[in-house]
Amino acid sequence: MAPKKSAFKLEIRDDDIGIVHINVPGEAHNVLKAEFADDFSALFEQIRGKGRLKAIVMISAKPGSFMAGADIKMFEQAKSAKDVEALSRQCQTAFAQIENLPIPVVAAIDGACLGGGLELALACRARIAAGSPKTKLGLPESQLGLLPAGGGTQRLPRLIGIADALDMMLTGKQLTLARAKKSGIVDKVVASEALLDAAIAHASTLAAGKQKEPGLFAGGLSGLQESATEFLLEDNPAGRKLLFSQARKQLLKQTKGNYPAQERIIDVLEIGASKGLKAGYAAEAKYFGELAMTDEHKALRSIYWATEKLKKETFVAKGVEPRAVNRVGVLGAGLMGAGIATVTVSKAGLDVRLKDKDNDGLASGLSHIRSFYDKRVQRKQMTRFEAERDLREVTGTVDYKGFKSCDLVIEAVFEDLDLKQTMLNDIEALGNDDIIFASNTSSIPISDIAKAAKRPENVIGLHYFSPVEKMPLLEIIVTDDTAPEVIAASAKFGKAQGKTVIVVKDGPGFYTTRVLAPFLNEATRILAEGVKIEDVDKALTDYGFPVGPITLLDEVGIDVGTKVGPILEAAFGERMAVPKESKKMIDAGFFGRKSGNGFYDYKAKKKAGKRPVNEEVYALMGVTEHKEMPATEIAERCTFMFINEAAHCMADGILQDATQGDIGAIFGLGFPPFTGGPFRFMDKLGVEAVVSKLGDFQKKYGDRFEPVPMLKTMAKARAKSQKQFYS
Repeated sequence: MAPKKSAFKLEIRDDDIGIVHINVPGEAHNVLKAEFADDFSALFEQIRGKGRLKAIVMISAKPGSFMAGADIKMFEQAKSAKDVEALSRQCQTAFAQIENLPIPVVAAIDGACLGGGLELALACRARIAAGSPKTKLGLPESQLGLLPAGGGTQRLPRLIGIADALDMMLTGKQLTLARAKKSGIVDKVVASEALLDAAIAHASTLAAGKQKEPGLFAGGLSGLQESATEFLLEDNPAGRKLLFSQARKQLLKQTKGNYPAQERIIDVLEIGASKGLKAGYAAEAKYFGELAMTDEHKALRSIYWATEKLKKETFVAKGVEPRAVNRVGVLGAGLMGAGIATVTVSKAGLDVRLKDKDNDGLASGLSHIRSFYDKRVQRKQMTRFEAERDLREVTGTVDYKGFKSCDLVIEAVFEDLDLKQTMLNDIEALGNDDIIFASNTSSIPISDIAKAAKRPENVIGLHYFSPVEKMPLLEIIVTDDTAPEVIAASAKFGKAQGKTVIVVKDGPGFYTTRVLAPFLNEATRILAEGVKIEDVDKALTDYGFPVGPITLLDEVGIDVGTKVGPILEAAFGERMAVPKESKKMIDAGFFGRKSGNGFYDYKAKKKAGKRPVNEEVYALMGVTEHKEMPATEIAERCTFMFINEAAHCMADGILQDATQGDIGAIFGLGFPPFTGGPFRFMDKLGVEAVVSKLGDFQKKYGDRFEPVPMLKTMAKARAKSQKQFYS
């Protein structure tokens, strides 16, 4: 039997500098595993046995991957909070060996340095980073409902200051190299090919005692923080107490108490700052174990695995080759079309031909794309040369010149069936039988658009979400006629744009629009019953949605909803009926933010940071006096309309599986991530409880709440088979 390979290999140079090569066996990227404890102990026993060593450099043997964090499978195998707490303590002990060596250790970082990978680097005396776009640093544990557990909660604030450390850990955001250098996490940024030499040189300097030792809370005391206010707050107990108090208040404004990991991160940093490192490490391990057992972590972990699964999914039978997509045409240079063009160039790296009906519209779209690149240059995310290189890949036109050579054409124009069919005919008339025609419609069935096609097998739906540059989801809609190679090509293209892709069956509203419509309609009905606009929004944001439904209606455009509504009502009846009050809003010219007035007044100044309500709305709705309604009832009425419609989509075959339904709702519509999505939410509540709640609402408010027959069947079967959406 061959001996087990270690993840660490020590090389000793002639100048007595040791190089530790990190290479986790059997993994494409370096990840922390439970068995690392033994490997670490063996490595440092070896290092301590080499008395002549002056310094150590730790570098990955896997190009473009320093260490991507912990292997999440470890948490699934753990059976209790104590098991997970023990994993944290093992990691703390291992990294302490780096910190406690009498010789300096330097991390040479190339590629992903995230989570436990960054914690390993923080235990080193210094960090040298490769100036590569692949080099990313961050502590994203909070995005999984956890906290850093390898000593990161204690080392990071002592390096860059409490305020900056909180910002990194609470958001889980990744730092640019410029920001990492400015904050003090990274000591030097060098060319990738010079990384090892630069790290060796820095290690030699440290070994010679020429580098100043960092002190306690170095972020504040060394002047690395940006403001004197932060220094004054962090440098004394009273100031730190105030800082943590303010941090909690700001956090709860955003999370509404739905994300316990962020609250625990503040707790652990405060314990470490007030009671010392030993207490801080103990609290870090304890809370890490507790968080790993929470429903929130399990839900967020399910989202992680779902997105990983979708990255590999082709959505077609094995052996189907996707059509090549090298040049893309976009019809319509509005915000949506310009956004699609932007991610096609910036992420997928493909040429784009952008068309609009006139020069003014085209100029606006091209200006939008340039603005995106100007911001990236300003933030030092790319050079001006790189920006101009990308911008040359986008060309504009007011006719179809250049479109014949496109492999994929995406229309992003108004929700008008005749207009979309005309554009389809125009593209087919160019004479390229292999052009894929994709519609960005949010409601019109793709099969209706394809009725005008000579080659319906080339027609597909690519439903993007606004703003395209930020929203992570792409909903692909396929008809019975769509060719498998077209589906495969579209999915590959969407992933190249940086999107998480789901594929759904064609139908009015597809999946995302179909589940969103009754959610928004119910919110409007609640207003018509007399509940205040701001109370409806607050009830849903407290429930976990990123924005309230009324604010969302204003952002999307109330007129857009009234155009989509008849399509859905014709297909699904009364449960999709748009409240008559919405039509009155349109007649009054209240379209939402774009008109300056909707449910809120966008022309007036904010009061106490809040957008003032458009009081005229109440008169339009016939509301003469306001009505109090429990926030829970408001939130559940809207949310249960959403999840019931999601179950309808599953029953109708619109969704292939619950995973895509959950990801589509979270990434496209902001369904609360800590629930895991509508289907995991129903599993957690229990299908019987969902059916019972819907039944209660049906008796009280009408048949639009009638539970989907599928749910009723599942509820009856559950007592015998424990039937649910996820096994």
